[in-house]
Amino acid sequence: MEKQTLEAPLITEARKRDRKAEVKCEVAKQLWLAGPMIAGSLLQNVIQMISLMFVGHLGELSLSGASMASSFAGVTGYILLMGSASAMDTLCGQAYGAKEYYLLDIYKQRAMVILTLSSIPLATIWFHTNEILLFFGQEADISLEAGIYAKWMIPSLFAYGLLQCQVRFLQAHSIVFPVMLSSGLTALLHLLVCWLLVYDLGMGSKGAALGTGISTWINVVILAVYVRLSPNCRTTWVGFSKEAFYDLAGFIKLAVPSALMVCLEWWSFEFLVLLSGLLPNPKLETSVLSVSLTTASFVFMIPFGLGAAISTRVSNELGAGRPEAAKLAVRVVLCLAITGGIVVGTVLILIRNIWGYAYSNEEEVVKYVGIMLPILAISNMFDSIQCVLSGVARGCGWQKNGAFVNLGAFYAVGIPSSIILAFVFHVGGKGLWMGIICGIFVQVVLLLTITLLTNWEKEAAKAKIRVFRSCLPTDMVVT
Repeated sequence: MEKQTLEAPLITEARKRDRKAEVKCEVAKQLWLAGPMIAGSLLQNVIQMISLMFVGHLGELSLSGASMASSFAGVTGYILLMGSASAMDTLCGQAYGAKEYYLLDIYKQRAMVILTLSSIPLATIWFHTNEILLFFGQEADISLEAGIYAKWMIPSLFAYGLLQCQVRFLQAHSIVFPVMLSSGLTALLHLLVCWLLVYDLGMGSKGAALGTGISTWINVVILAVYVRLSPNCRTTWVGFSKEAFYDLAGFIKLAVPSALMVCLEWWSFEFLVLLSGLLPNPKLETSVLSVSLTTASFVFMIPFGLGAAISTRVSNELGAGRPEAAKLAVRVVLCLAITGGIVVGTVLILIRNIWGYAYSNEEEVVKYVGIMLPILAISNMFDSIQCVLSGVARGCGWQKNGAFVNLGAFYAVGIPSSIILAFVFHVGGKGLWMGIICGIFVQVVLLLTITLLTNWEKEAAKAKIRVFRSCLPTDMVVT
Protein backbone atom coordinates (compact mmCIF):
# COMPACT_ATOMS: atom_id res chain seq x y z
CA MET A 1 0.00 0.00 0.00
CA GLU A 2 2.85 2.36 0.89
CA LYS A 3 4.60 1.49 -2.37
CA GLN A 4 1.49 2.38 -4.38
CA THR A 5 1.23 5.68 -2.51
CA LEU A 6 4.82 6.56 -3.48
CA GLU A 7 4.37 5.50 -7.11
CA ALA A 8 1.21 7.54 -7.71
CA PRO A 9 2.91 11.00 -7.77
CA LEU A 10 5.65 9.59 -10.01
CA ILE A 11 3.08 8.26 -12.50
CA THR A 12 1.23 11.59 -12.45
CA GLU A 13 4.45 13.51 -13.06
CA ALA A 14 5.39 11.18 -15.91
CA ARG A 15 2.00 11.73 -17.53
CA LYS A 16 2.43 15.50 -17.24
CA ARG A 17 5.84 15.28 -18.93
CA ASP A 18 4.38 13.12 -21.69
CA ARG A 19 1.54 15.59 -22.16
CA LYS A 20 3.92 18.54 -22.37
CA ALA A 21 6.03 16.64 -24.90
CA GLU A 22 2.91 15.93 -26.99
CA VAL A 23 1.89 19.59 -26.91
CA LYS A 24 5.39 20.75 -27.91
CA CYS A 25 5.46 18.22 -30.73
CA GLU A 26 2.04 19.36 -31.97
CA VAL A 27 3.06 23.03 -31.83
CA ALA A 28 6.18 22.20 -33.84
CA LYS A 29 4.15 20.28 -36.44
CA GLN A 30 1.63 23.06 -36.86
CA LEU A 31 4.22 25.82 -37.10
CA TRP A 32 6.20 23.74 -39.58
CA LEU A 33 3.07 23.48 -41.71
CA ALA A 34 1.59 26.91 -41.05
CA GLY A 35 4.78 28.96 -41.51
CA PRO A 36 5.32 28.11 -45.19
CA MET A 37 1.56 28.07 -45.84
CA ILE A 38 1.24 31.58 -44.38
CA ALA A 39 4.18 32.78 -46.45
CA GLY A 40 2.85 31.06 -49.57
CA SER A 41 -0.66 32.46 -49.10
CA LEU A 42 0.68 35.96 -48.46
CA LEU A 43 2.86 35.79 -51.56
CA GLN A 44 -0.06 34.55 -53.69
CA ASN A 45 -2.14 37.43 -52.36
CA VAL A 46 0.70 39.83 -53.12
CA ILE A 47 0.06 39.35 -56.85
CA GLN A 48 -3.33 41.08 -56.61
CA MET A 49 -1.90 43.74 -54.31
CA ILE A 50 0.97 44.52 -56.70
CA SER A 51 -1.45 44.85 -59.61
CA LEU A 52 -3.66 47.26 -57.61
CA MET A 53 -0.62 49.27 -56.49
CA PHE A 54 0.48 49.77 -60.09
CA VAL A 55 -3.05 50.79 -61.07
CA GLY A 56 -3.43 53.06 -58.03
CA HIS A 57 -0.65 55.31 -59.28
CA LEU A 58 -2.46 55.76 -62.60
CA GLY A 59 -5.26 57.77 -60.91
CA GLU A 60 -8.23 57.54 -58.55
CA LEU A 61 -10.68 56.40 -61.25
CA SER A 62 -8.31 53.64 -62.38
CA LEU A 63 -7.93 52.46 -58.77
CA SER A 64 -11.69 52.56 -58.17
CA GLY A 65 -12.37 50.56 -61.35
CA ALA A 66 -9.63 48.00 -60.74
CA SER A 67 -10.66 47.62 -57.09
CA MET A 68 -14.28 47.13 -58.07
CA ALA A 69 -13.27 44.58 -60.73
CA SER A 70 -11.05 42.71 -58.27
CA SER A 71 -13.87 42.57 -55.74
CA PHE A 72 -16.31 41.41 -58.42
CA ALA A 73 -13.81 38.79 -59.61
CA GLY A 74 -13.48 37.53 -56.07
CA VAL A 75 -17.24 37.32 -55.60
CA THR A 76 -17.97 35.54 -58.88
CA GLY A 77 -14.80 33.55 -59.52
CA TYR A 78 -11.82 33.16 -57.24
CA ILE A 79 -13.78 32.45 -54.07
CA LEU A 80 -16.02 29.89 -55.77
CA LEU A 81 -13.01 28.00 -57.10
CA MET A 82 -11.10 28.19 -53.83
CA GLY A 83 -14.15 27.00 -51.89
CA SER A 84 -14.78 24.09 -54.25
CA ALA A 85 -11.13 23.07 -54.07
CA SER A 86 -11.33 22.99 -50.26
CA ALA A 87 -13.22 19.70 -50.59
CA MET A 88 -9.75 18.27 -51.24
CA ASP A 89 -8.78 19.23 -47.67
CA THR A 90 -11.19 16.59 -46.38
CA LEU A 91 -10.76 13.94 -49.05
CA CYS A 92 -7.02 14.12 -49.70
CA GLY A 93 -6.10 14.70 -46.06
CA GLN A 94 -8.09 11.74 -44.74
CA ALA A 95 -6.93 9.47 -47.59
CA TYR A 96 -3.31 10.36 -46.87
CA GLY A 97 -3.79 9.65 -43.15
CA ALA A 98 -5.32 6.28 -44.02
CA LYS A 99 -2.35 5.55 -46.37
CA GLU A 100 -4.62 5.14 -49.39
CA TYR A 101 -2.17 7.21 -51.38
CA TYR A 102 -3.44 6.60 -54.90
CA LEU A 103 -6.75 8.28 -53.97
CA LEU A 104 -4.96 11.64 -53.81
CA ASP A 105 -4.14 11.29 -57.50
CA ILE A 106 -7.79 10.59 -58.33
CA TYR A 107 -9.18 13.37 -56.14
CA LYS A 108 -6.80 15.93 -57.62
CA GLN A 109 -7.75 15.04 -61.19
CA ARG A 110 -11.45 15.17 -60.39
CA ALA A 111 -11.01 18.59 -58.86
CA MET A 112 -9.06 19.80 -61.92
CA VAL A 113 -11.83 18.63 -64.25
CA ILE A 114 -14.65 20.15 -62.19
CA LEU A 115 -12.91 23.48 -61.54
CA THR A 116 -11.89 23.92 -65.18
CA LEU A 117 -15.42 23.27 -66.41
CA SER A 118 -16.78 25.63 -63.75
CA SER A 119 -14.47 28.40 -64.98
CA ILE A 120 -16.21 28.60 -68.37
CA PRO A 121 -19.54 30.10 -67.16
CA LEU A 122 -17.64 32.22 -64.63
CA ALA A 123 -15.55 33.70 -67.45
CA THR A 124 -18.77 34.64 -69.24
CA ILE A 125 -19.90 36.53 -66.14
CA TRP A 126 -16.57 38.40 -65.99
CA PHE A 127 -16.94 39.38 -69.65
CA HIS A 128 -20.16 41.22 -68.78
CA THR A 129 -18.88 42.91 -65.60
CA ASN A 130 -19.71 46.43 -66.84
CA GLU A 131 -23.35 45.63 -67.53
CA ILE A 132 -23.79 43.75 -64.24
CA LEU A 133 -22.34 46.59 -62.15
CA LEU A 134 -24.55 49.12 -63.91
CA PHE A 135 -27.57 46.94 -63.17
CA PHE A 136 -26.69 47.09 -59.45
CA GLY A 137 -26.53 50.87 -59.49
CA GLN A 138 -22.80 51.53 -59.62
CA GLU A 139 -21.47 54.72 -61.23
CA ALA A 140 -21.08 54.48 -65.02
CA ASP A 141 -17.41 55.55 -65.21
CA ILE A 142 -16.33 53.17 -62.43
CA SER A 143 -18.34 50.32 -63.98
CA LEU A 144 -16.79 50.89 -67.41
CA GLU A 145 -13.27 50.86 -65.97
CA ALA A 146 -14.05 47.75 -63.93
CA GLY A 147 -15.50 45.98 -66.98
CA ILE A 148 -12.32 46.52 -69.00
CA TYR A 149 -10.12 45.36 -66.12
CA ALA A 150 -12.23 42.21 -65.54
CA LYS A 151 -12.05 41.15 -69.20
CA TRP A 152 -8.26 41.24 -69.10
CA MET A 153 -8.30 39.17 -65.91
CA ILE A 154 -10.10 36.20 -67.51
CA PRO A 155 -6.86 34.20 -68.19
CA SER A 156 -6.17 34.22 -64.44
CA LEU A 157 -9.50 32.50 -63.73
CA PHE A 158 -8.59 29.22 -65.43
CA ALA A 159 -5.12 29.25 -63.87
CA TYR A 160 -6.45 29.93 -60.37
CA GLY A 161 -8.56 26.76 -60.17
CA LEU A 162 -5.62 24.59 -61.22
CA LEU A 163 -3.36 26.40 -58.76
CA GLN A 164 -5.75 25.60 -55.92
CA CYS A 165 -5.73 21.92 -56.91
CA GLN A 166 -1.92 21.81 -56.85
CA VAL A 167 -1.72 23.55 -53.48
CA ARG A 168 -4.35 21.38 -51.77
CA PHE A 169 -2.78 18.21 -53.18
CA LEU A 170 0.64 19.10 -51.75
CA GLN A 171 -0.86 20.36 -48.51
CA ALA A 172 -2.38 16.93 -47.80
CA HIS A 173 1.18 15.50 -47.87
CA SER A 174 2.39 18.27 -45.53
CA ILE A 175 4.59 19.38 -48.45
CA VAL A 176 4.44 23.14 -48.02
CA PHE A 177 7.90 24.60 -48.68
CA PRO A 178 7.65 24.16 -52.49
CA VAL A 179 4.36 26.11 -52.39
CA MET A 180 6.07 28.94 -50.54
CA LEU A 181 9.10 29.02 -52.84
CA SER A 182 6.96 28.87 -55.97
CA SER A 183 4.75 31.72 -54.72
CA GLY A 184 7.81 33.81 -53.81
CA LEU A 185 9.37 33.37 -57.23
CA THR A 186 6.06 34.18 -58.91
CA ALA A 187 5.61 37.35 -56.84
CA LEU A 188 9.09 38.58 -57.83
CA LEU A 189 8.39 37.87 -61.49
CA HIS A 190 5.04 39.64 -61.19
CA LEU A 191 6.78 42.93 -60.40
CA LEU A 192 8.67 42.63 -63.67
CA VAL A 193 5.60 41.47 -65.60
CA CYS A 194 3.50 44.41 -64.37
CA TRP A 195 6.24 46.94 -65.06
CA LEU A 196 6.66 45.68 -68.62
CA LEU A 197 2.93 45.55 -69.38
CA VAL A 198 1.80 48.71 -67.57
CA TYR A 199 4.65 51.07 -68.46
CA ASP A 200 6.94 49.64 -71.15
CA LEU A 201 4.10 48.40 -73.37
CA GLY A 202 1.79 51.23 -72.26
CA MET A 203 -1.17 48.97 -71.49
CA GLY A 204 -2.06 50.80 -68.27
CA SER A 205 -4.61 49.07 -66.05
CA LYS A 206 -5.22 46.40 -68.72
CA GLY A 207 -1.58 45.37 -68.40
CA ALA A 208 -1.90 44.98 -64.62
CA ALA A 209 -4.96 42.76 -65.10
CA LEU A 210 -3.28 40.61 -67.77
CA GLY A 211 -0.16 40.37 -65.62
CA THR A 212 -2.21 38.70 -62.87
CA GLY A 213 -3.13 35.90 -65.27
CA ILE A 214 0.40 35.46 -66.61
CA SER A 215 1.89 35.23 -63.12
CA THR A 216 -0.77 32.80 -61.89
CA TRP A 217 -0.07 30.49 -64.84
CA ILE A 218 3.64 30.64 -64.04
CA ASN A 219 2.87 29.46 -60.50
CA VAL A 220 0.72 26.60 -61.81
CA VAL A 221 3.48 25.38 -64.14
CA ILE A 222 6.15 25.48 -61.43
CA LEU A 223 4.08 23.37 -59.02
CA ALA A 224 2.99 20.95 -61.76
CA VAL A 225 6.63 20.31 -62.67
CA TYR A 226 7.45 19.75 -58.99
CA VAL A 227 4.64 17.20 -58.55
CA ARG A 228 5.73 15.37 -61.70
CA LEU A 229 9.41 15.16 -60.78
CA SER A 230 9.51 15.06 -56.97
CA PRO A 231 10.10 11.69 -55.28
CA ASN A 232 7.83 12.91 -52.46
CA CYS A 233 4.84 12.57 -54.81
CA ARG A 234 5.84 9.31 -56.44
CA THR A 235 3.20 7.24 -54.61
CA THR A 236 0.42 9.83 -54.85
CA TRP A 237 0.77 11.03 -58.43
CA VAL A 238 1.09 8.10 -60.84
CA GLY A 239 -0.41 9.62 -63.98
CA PHE A 240 -3.71 10.60 -65.53
CA SER A 241 -6.48 8.08 -65.08
CA LYS A 242 -9.95 7.43 -66.43
CA GLU A 243 -11.04 6.95 -62.83
CA ALA A 244 -10.88 10.72 -62.44
CA PHE A 245 -14.09 10.94 -64.47
CA TYR A 246 -15.92 8.40 -62.29
CA ASP A 247 -18.09 9.53 -59.38
CA LEU A 248 -17.79 13.23 -60.23
CA ALA A 249 -21.15 13.63 -58.53
CA GLY A 250 -19.67 12.33 -55.28
CA PHE A 251 -16.94 14.94 -55.39
CA ILE A 252 -19.42 17.68 -56.28
CA LYS A 253 -21.58 16.62 -53.32
CA LEU A 254 -18.79 17.73 -50.98
CA ALA A 255 -17.47 20.54 -53.19
CA VAL A 256 -20.79 22.44 -53.25
CA PRO A 257 -21.13 22.88 -49.45
CA SER A 258 -17.37 23.52 -49.33
CA ALA A 259 -17.80 26.35 -51.81
CA LEU A 260 -20.87 27.69 -50.00
CA MET A 261 -19.07 27.64 -46.66
CA VAL A 262 -16.27 29.82 -48.06
CA CYS A 263 -18.37 31.93 -50.40
CA LEU A 264 -21.08 32.91 -47.92
CA GLU A 265 -18.41 34.50 -45.76
CA TRP A 266 -16.35 36.14 -48.51
CA TRP A 267 -19.42 37.37 -50.38
CA SER A 268 -20.49 39.31 -47.30
CA PHE A 269 -17.14 41.17 -47.26
CA GLU A 270 -17.23 41.85 -50.98
CA PHE A 271 -20.81 43.06 -50.60
CA LEU A 272 -19.43 45.84 -48.42
CA VAL A 273 -17.55 47.28 -51.42
CA LEU A 274 -20.72 47.25 -53.51
CA LEU A 275 -22.61 48.97 -50.69
CA SER A 276 -19.83 51.55 -50.41
CA GLY A 277 -20.65 52.66 -53.95
CA LEU A 278 -24.08 53.74 -52.68
CA LEU A 279 -22.66 55.99 -49.96
CA PRO A 280 -22.05 59.73 -50.36
CA ASN A 281 -18.72 60.36 -52.17
CA PRO A 282 -18.67 56.86 -53.69
CA LYS A 283 -15.23 57.16 -55.30
CA LEU A 284 -13.62 57.79 -51.92
CA GLU A 285 -15.69 55.17 -50.09
CA THR A 286 -15.13 52.54 -52.77
CA SER A 287 -11.39 53.16 -52.91
CA VAL A 288 -10.97 53.06 -49.12
CA LEU A 289 -13.20 50.01 -48.64
CA SER A 290 -11.32 48.22 -51.42
CA VAL A 291 -7.97 49.08 -49.85
CA SER A 292 -9.33 47.91 -46.49
CA LEU A 293 -10.58 44.66 -47.99
CA THR A 294 -7.28 44.07 -49.77
CA THR A 295 -5.40 44.74 -46.53
CA ALA A 296 -7.75 42.50 -44.53
CA SER A 297 -7.30 39.76 -47.14
CA PHE A 298 -3.54 40.16 -46.89
CA VAL A 299 -3.32 39.80 -43.09
CA PHE A 300 -6.03 37.11 -43.25
CA MET A 301 -3.43 34.88 -44.89
CA ILE A 302 -1.84 34.35 -41.46
CA PRO A 303 -4.87 32.66 -39.87
CA PHE A 304 -5.59 31.16 -43.30
CA GLY A 305 -2.22 29.39 -43.09
CA LEU A 306 -3.05 28.17 -39.59
CA GLY A 307 -6.44 27.03 -40.89
CA ALA A 308 -4.72 25.08 -43.67
CA ALA A 309 -2.36 23.53 -41.13
CA ILE A 310 -5.11 22.41 -38.76
CA SER A 311 -7.18 21.11 -41.66
CA THR A 312 -4.24 18.92 -42.67
CA ARG A 313 -3.47 17.82 -39.12
CA VAL A 314 -7.09 16.98 -38.25
CA SER A 315 -7.82 15.18 -41.53
CA ASN A 316 -4.55 13.19 -41.37
CA GLU A 317 -5.12 12.14 -37.75
CA LEU A 318 -8.77 11.21 -38.28
CA GLY A 319 -7.86 9.26 -41.42
CA ALA A 320 -5.19 7.42 -39.42
CA GLY A 321 -7.71 6.64 -36.64
CA ARG A 322 -6.14 8.86 -33.95
CA PRO A 323 -9.01 10.99 -32.54
CA GLU A 324 -7.13 12.14 -29.41
CA ALA A 325 -4.30 13.53 -31.55
CA ALA A 326 -6.86 15.44 -33.64
CA LYS A 327 -8.44 16.86 -30.47
CA LEU A 328 -5.04 18.02 -29.18
CA ALA A 329 -4.28 19.66 -32.53
CA VAL A 330 -7.47 21.74 -32.26
CA ARG A 331 -6.57 23.02 -28.79
CA VAL A 332 -3.07 23.99 -29.90
CA VAL A 333 -4.19 25.85 -33.01
CA LEU A 334 -6.72 27.93 -31.07
CA CYS A 335 -3.91 29.21 -28.83
CA LEU A 336 -1.76 30.00 -31.86
CA ALA A 337 -4.64 31.83 -33.58
CA ILE A 338 -5.37 34.07 -30.60
CA THR A 339 -1.68 34.96 -30.25
CA GLY A 340 -1.40 35.72 -33.96
CA GLY A 341 -4.53 37.87 -33.91
CA ILE A 342 -3.14 40.03 -31.11
CA VAL A 343 0.21 40.53 -32.88
CA VAL A 344 -1.31 41.39 -36.27
CA GLY A 345 -3.86 43.75 -34.71
CA THR A 346 -1.09 45.64 -32.95
CA VAL A 347 0.86 46.03 -36.20
CA LEU A 348 -2.20 47.35 -38.04
CA ILE A 349 -2.74 50.01 -35.41
CA LEU A 350 0.92 51.06 -35.51
CA ILE A 351 1.03 51.52 -39.31
CA ARG A 352 -2.41 53.13 -39.66
CA ASN A 353 -1.11 56.58 -40.64
CA ILE A 354 1.26 55.44 -43.42
CA TRP A 355 -0.33 52.34 -44.96
CA GLY A 356 -2.60 54.31 -47.30
CA TYR A 357 0.38 55.74 -49.21
CA ALA A 358 1.06 52.28 -50.65
CA TYR A 359 -2.17 52.56 -52.63
CA SER A 360 -2.73 56.24 -53.28
CA ASN A 361 -1.14 59.69 -53.22
CA GLU A 362 -4.48 61.28 -52.27
CA GLU A 363 -4.35 62.63 -48.69
CA GLU A 364 -8.08 62.08 -48.27
CA VAL A 365 -7.70 58.38 -49.05
CA VAL A 366 -4.66 58.01 -46.77
CA LYS A 367 -6.40 59.60 -43.77
CA TYR A 368 -9.54 57.51 -44.24
CA VAL A 369 -7.46 54.31 -44.44
CA GLY A 370 -5.83 55.36 -41.15
CA ILE A 371 -9.27 55.52 -39.50
CA MET A 372 -10.24 52.10 -40.87
CA LEU A 373 -7.18 50.11 -39.76
CA PRO A 374 -8.02 49.95 -36.01
CA ILE A 375 -11.44 48.55 -36.99
CA LEU A 376 -9.66 46.01 -39.18
CA ALA A 377 -7.51 45.05 -36.20
CA ILE A 378 -10.61 44.03 -34.22
CA SER A 379 -12.00 42.21 -37.25
CA ASN A 380 -8.76 40.27 -37.71
CA MET A 381 -8.82 39.09 -34.08
CA PHE A 382 -12.17 37.37 -34.51
CA ASP A 383 -11.23 36.26 -38.02
CA SER A 384 -8.17 34.46 -36.67
CA ILE A 385 -10.32 32.32 -34.40
CA GLN A 386 -13.04 31.58 -36.97
CA CYS A 387 -10.48 30.73 -39.64
CA VAL A 388 -8.88 27.91 -37.65
CA LEU A 389 -12.31 26.65 -36.58
CA SER A 390 -13.27 26.58 -40.27
CA GLY A 391 -10.07 24.61 -40.91
CA VAL A 392 -11.19 22.09 -38.30
CA ALA A 393 -14.56 21.85 -40.09
CA ARG A 394 -12.84 21.13 -43.43
CA GLY A 395 -10.59 18.52 -41.86
CA CYS A 396 -13.61 16.73 -40.41
CA GLY A 397 -15.87 17.15 -43.44
CA TRP A 398 -18.39 19.45 -41.71
CA GLN A 399 -18.71 21.78 -44.69
CA LYS A 400 -22.51 21.54 -44.73
CA ASN A 401 -22.73 22.65 -41.09
CA GLY A 402 -20.22 25.40 -41.80
CA ALA A 403 -22.34 26.66 -44.68
CA PHE A 404 -25.42 26.98 -42.45
CA VAL A 405 -23.37 28.73 -39.76
CA ASN A 406 -22.04 31.28 -42.24
CA LEU A 407 -25.48 31.83 -43.74
CA GLY A 408 -26.92 32.72 -40.36
CA ALA A 409 -23.95 34.70 -39.03
CA PHE A 410 -23.43 36.96 -42.04
CA TYR A 411 -26.84 37.23 -43.68
CA ALA A 412 -29.04 37.29 -40.60
CA VAL A 413 -26.66 39.36 -38.45
CA GLY A 414 -23.62 40.79 -40.26
CA ILE A 415 -25.00 42.42 -43.40
CA PRO A 416 -28.20 43.77 -41.76
CA SER A 417 -26.02 45.32 -39.03
CA SER A 418 -23.78 46.88 -41.67
CA ILE A 419 -26.72 48.42 -43.52
CA ILE A 420 -28.24 49.82 -40.33
CA LEU A 421 -24.97 51.37 -39.13
CA ALA A 422 -23.99 52.79 -42.54
CA PHE A 423 -27.33 54.03 -43.89
CA VAL A 424 -29.57 54.48 -40.84
CA PHE A 425 -27.04 55.82 -38.34
CA HIS A 426 -24.89 57.35 -41.14
CA VAL A 427 -21.58 55.93 -39.85
CA GLY A 428 -20.47 55.44 -43.47
CA GLY A 429 -17.80 52.93 -44.51
CA LYS A 430 -16.77 52.44 -40.89
CA GLY A 431 -20.29 51.29 -40.10
CA LEU A 432 -20.20 48.75 -42.91
CA TRP A 433 -17.16 47.08 -41.41
CA MET A 434 -18.42 47.31 -37.81
CA GLY A 435 -21.58 45.49 -38.84
CA ILE A 436 -19.66 42.65 -40.41
CA ILE A 437 -17.66 42.26 -37.18
CA CYS A 438 -20.97 41.42 -35.48
CA GLY A 439 -21.42 38.61 -38.00
CA ILE A 440 -17.91 37.25 -37.41
CA PHE A 441 -18.54 37.19 -33.65
CA VAL A 442 -21.70 35.09 -34.13
CA GLN A 443 -19.79 32.81 -36.52
CA VAL A 444 -17.05 32.23 -33.93
CA VAL A 445 -19.56 31.40 -31.20
CA LEU A 446 -21.42 28.87 -33.37
CA LEU A 447 -18.31 27.15 -34.76
CA LEU A 448 -16.73 26.98 -31.32
CA THR A 449 -19.87 25.39 -29.91
CA ILE A 450 -19.88 22.73 -32.63
CA THR A 451 -16.19 22.01 -32.03
CA LEU A 452 -16.54 21.71 -28.24
CA LEU A 453 -19.45 19.28 -28.61
CA THR A 454 -17.62 17.05 -31.08
CA ASN A 455 -17.22 13.31 -30.43
CA TRP A 456 -13.78 12.74 -31.94
CA GLU A 457 -14.04 8.94 -31.87
CA LYS A 458 -17.14 9.16 -34.08
CA GLU A 459 -15.36 11.56 -36.44
CA ALA A 460 -12.48 9.09 -36.83
CA ALA A 461 -14.98 6.33 -37.64
CA LYS A 462 -16.66 8.57 -40.25
CA ALA A 463 -13.29 9.34 -41.83
CA LYS A 464 -12.53 5.64 -42.15
CA ILE A 465 -15.88 5.01 -43.84
CA ARG A 466 -15.36 7.97 -46.22
CA VAL A 467 -11.93 6.75 -47.31
CA PHE A 468 -12.83 3.14 -47.90
CA ARG A 469 -16.00 4.02 -49.79
CA SER A 470 -13.75 5.86 -52.20
CA CYS A 471 -11.33 2.97 -52.73
CA LEU A 472 -11.47 2.10 -56.43
CA PRO A 473 -9.62 -0.39 -58.64
CA THR A 474 -6.31 1.02 -59.86
CA ASP A 475 -5.85 -1.00 -63.05
CA MET A 476 -7.18 1.86 -65.22
CA VAL A 477 -4.27 4.21 -64.56
CA VAL A 478 -2.55 5.51 -67.66
CA THR A 479 0.59 7.63 -67.75
